[in-house]
This record gives sequence, structure tokens and C-alpha cells, in this order.
Amino acid sequence: MTKFQAEIDVMPKKEILDPQGKAVSGSMKNLGLSEIDNIRIGKHITLEIDAENAEAAHAKVEQACKSLLANLIMESYTFEIKAI
Repeated sequence: MTKFQAEIDVMPKKEILDPQGKAVSGSMKNLGLSEIDNIRIGKHITLEIDAENAEAAHAKVEQACKSLLANLIMESYTFEIKAI
């Protein structure tokens, strides 16, 4: 078994309203940073996984994202895996 680390980013889908991102965008204007706009706020998740190889680790992380870590109706996800 090899230990892998996954770095997962879960973001609201583009067509979904992001009220938290919208509020932060408005605050940027109040701070004099009006050139910053269209902020989207999501989650960053790290985890470690024991697997036979990178392909098996990828499959397990994919399953975790689809089953628990992301709401596929409203969110999309990407991830990278590296051996540690």
C-alpha cells in the first residue's frame, strides 16, 4: 500500500447563485478594490488515502466526492492526487 494525498476543490456551479461570493464582491468595492469582481467561494478539502496505486486512489477519491464531499446538483469538483 502507498499513501496518497488528495487536494480537492469544490465550487458552486457557474449557473448557481453564490450569495457568499456576491457579498464578498460587494465588500471589495467598499474597500476600494472595485477592480475585483465575480468572486465565487467554495471549499478546499485535503485527505490522505491508502491505496495500491494512483489509479485506485483516484477511484476512491472520485467516489468520495460524488457520494459525500460535493452536492452534484449545485457543485462541481476537481482534485489532484500525489504520493506522500
